[in-house]
Amino acid sequence: MLMPLKSLSLQLPMPYFPYNFICLISFLLCCGCSSSEDPNPNKLRQLTQKGEYINRKHGEYLFSLSDPVKQSLPIYTWDKGHSGQHPKITKEFFRCKGSQLNPCHSVQGKVEINRYQDCGGSEKHSLPLREGKEFIYPVLIDLVNYIQAKTGKKVVITSGHRCPEHNLYNDPSPENQYGKHMIGAEVSFYVQGMEEKPEMVMKILQEFYKENTRYKGQKDYEGFQLFEKGKTDVSTVPLFNKEIFIKLYRKKEGRNFDNRHPYPYISIQVRFDRDLNEKVVYSWEKANRNYHRF
Repeated sequence: MLMPLKSLSLQLPMPYFPYNFICLISFLLCCGCSSSEDPNPNKLRQLTQKGEYINRKHGEYLFSLSDPVKQSLPIYTWDKGHSGQHPKITKEFFRCKGSQLNPCHSVQGKVEINRYQDCGGSEKHSLPLREGKEFIYPVLIDLVNYIQAKTGKKVVITSGHRCPEHNLYNDPSPENQYGKHMIGAEVSFYVQGMEEKPEMVMKILQEFYKENTRYKGQKDYEGFQLFEKGKTDVSTVPLFNKEIFIKLYRKKEGRNFDNRHPYPYISIQVRFDRDLNEKVVYSWEKANRNYHRF
């Protein structure tokens, strides 16, 4: 027997309709959240962008452009000034090469072993001073730069200024204790690529005085003489003019801590100061009290 529709509806479970409704709402919410993630984030930006066409006639310009010109690379402040293809040598190249990292130097004396400790180098003291400023005789700087410009090769300064401590550590022989390295009036060097041709370098040094206009017509400077008046520590006879004294040290000559390399090298000493119009001589005062200790 069929039951009435009203009676049938009353027998349906009460939570059936709310449960399906809640599931439908949850499904729609999930779909709405997932659809908010746009796979192309730039799409909206592209749709909202606007542009305008620029209309102008052929050959119409607001301003004219000049043809590009090739320029050389700029020279940095620390690279300004070149001597040939290499940076110009300044007084900074002459700083003392001493270092407290160098080991103690022991030399057998007549009675006992003498031990010498090196100085702290340029971190502990300055160059020699003149009128309160660091000073190296300008002719030495001019000569080494002239060699670089003339040869196109690098001058390697092996020994410039030596403080008394480094000078003693470098070479404790008695005759070395009066060297002009300590007053900024001497330099030792060789030329890269011309290590085995020191005679050519000596000729270039002589050419400096013949080509430089400030020495024109001055025979005391233009003409060099052989030093044959006394004994020297080199086998090659030194050359000199009024201003400088040139010595050539062969491979087995003049070896010391600064010149441990296997090449011949040249030493230039200043004999005469053109600015003060006086001879340049070593003195204890100039060597020991003429530089700052830091």
